[in-house]
Amino acid sequence: MPYYTYIALCSDNTLYTGYTNDIQSREDTHNQGKGAKYTKARLPIEIVHVEEFQTRSQAMKREYAIKQLSKDQKLSLINKPNQSKKSTSKPNTRQS
Repeated sequence: MPYYTYIALCSDNTLYTGYTNDIQSREDTHNQGKGAKYTKARLPIEIVHVEEFQTRSQAMKREYAIKQLSKDQKLSLINKPNQSKKSTSKPNTRQS
């Protein structure tokens, strides 16, 4: 089962980073106010960047690495060509 690290754009233009094994379900959960405490006050959210991993551990390590980036660095990552976006049918595989 693949795992995913994602960046979500919140309604106040802040970014939230997390990991999951089901991207669509996780976005739905956030938007129902049942997700992270951070996103509950910033609805709706839209997942704007996704990376796929083979293990939960890899996804969690990438989540941590992304959380260490500045907002500008995260925006660069989101806007990078050839990087996966929610609209892409299958996320890029990226090992860290």
